[in-house]
Amino acid sequence: MPDGTLAPDEGADRDHVADAADAGLIQHVRRNLVLWSGGTTLVVLLILAVALYLAVAGSLETSGVDQLESAMALPRAILTGQRPDPGDTSAYDVRLGSPTFALAVDEQDRVVAGPRTQIPAGLPYMAAVTAARVGSRDLRTTTIGTTPVRILTEAIQTTTGRTFIIQVVEDRTTEQRTLQAMLIVLLIGGLVVVVVAFGFGAVYARRALVPIRESLTAQRTALGRQRDFAADASHELRTPLTVIRSSIEYLQRHKADPVATVGTALDDIDDEVRHMTAMVEDLLLLARSDSGAVELEHLPVDLGDVAAAGASALAATAAGRDVRIEVDPHPAMITGDPARLRQLVMILVDNAIRHSPSGGRISVTVRSDTDGVTLTVDDDGPGIRPEDRAHVFERFYRAPGAPGGGTGLGLAIASWIVERHGGRIAVSNRDDHGARFTVDLPAAASVSGGAA
Repeated sequence: MPDGTLAPDEGADRDHVADAADAGLIQHVRRNLVLWSGGTTLVVLLILAVALYLAVAGSLETSGVDQLESAMALPRAILTGQRPDPGDTSAYDVRLGSPTFALAVDEQDRVVAGPRTQIPAGLPYMAAVTAARVGSRDLRTTTIGTTPVRILTEAIQTTTGRTFIIQVVEDRTTEQRTLQAMLIVLLIGGLVVVVVAFGFGAVYARRALVPIRESLTAQRTALGRQRDFAADASHELRTPLTVIRSSIEYLQRHKADPVATVGTALDDIDDEVRHMTAMVEDLLLLARSDSGAVELEHLPVDLGDVAAAGASALAATAAGRDVRIEVDPHPAMITGDPARLRQLVMILVDNAIRHSPSGGRISVTVRSDTDGVTLTVDDDGPGIRPEDRAHVFERFYRAPGAPGGGTGLGLAIASWIVERHGGRIAVSNRDDHGARFTVDLPAAASVSGGAA
């Protein structure tokens, strides 16, 4: 049977609140990460889309203006005498390929030359003609009917002193369709990329938060263990302190009496002080082990010799309870800390003594094989209830009906010692009666670097 006290989970509500707070914090961080990921992608896409759209629009405009300049070259050359006038007004039909054409307007705003086909309604564009007469040149985009156009208008003076207005018109329908198609592609593609970015952002945010979630869980677990540890220690120390306080009060009421007549008060104080001293030492050991401050030696040790020495140290205690200890050690070399391994044996044997009836027998055996070394401690006690097995190595756990006298930390320390030596400890019931504690440790040749 184990030697401890079961402390109630007084921090359950606080753990629930902490869980909710951590979940809310992680959800908030995940949402922010996703928003930052998607939002950053959206901003970058907007910048790239605007830059691309402006670049393409500028390139198309430059190409269109170059085409208008090329179309303007022929009538300018004819009017300025650089080329002979064929005397045919159709010469001004500068058709560099649809949809670009030119027309000429005289001083009375009459169209004196133009395309062979019918001039579309709205041409010449008189606002541009007026602007060209004032500034000699005008370039603008507008809409004629339902057709978007770019118009280059220029005032050209002939060799005879007359001034004609040449207007070159370009259909921008193809240019507009190109820009609209590109805009649709950018919008749809950008939307798809943003959705994908949010999706990947959610996935990576979840993965990125795993270490944070684990860290929060570990911190909360550590805090919970510290809180439970302090609560359990306070509970265990309360009883001996109460006994000591009562004994002192009794002695104060009988100050004039000889020591021999004050009954068991001094013995009670001595017993409780010893008990508290052992408990405090165990508490300090566990506290230091939790912080990683306890260093173990890594020496070759014969566990058989250690088990024999540890069991022999408790022979007098066992005899006082009319319990017999039988030790059957075989040579078994391991790598570890001799003092801690001796402490392990003494904890298990002391636990077996306190749970064995008068006239009972405790068996300590050590065996070695190719898989490692096994230490077994059997007692003749009532055994362990199935519902208690999962809690045997917990600090301060005490099963109903367990005998007193222990610090409630022995088996927890035993578990820690075994763990630091790279082994396993388990408890079970024997086939006939009594409990069995089994410790499996790696043999010396199997231990890598000694105890951790």
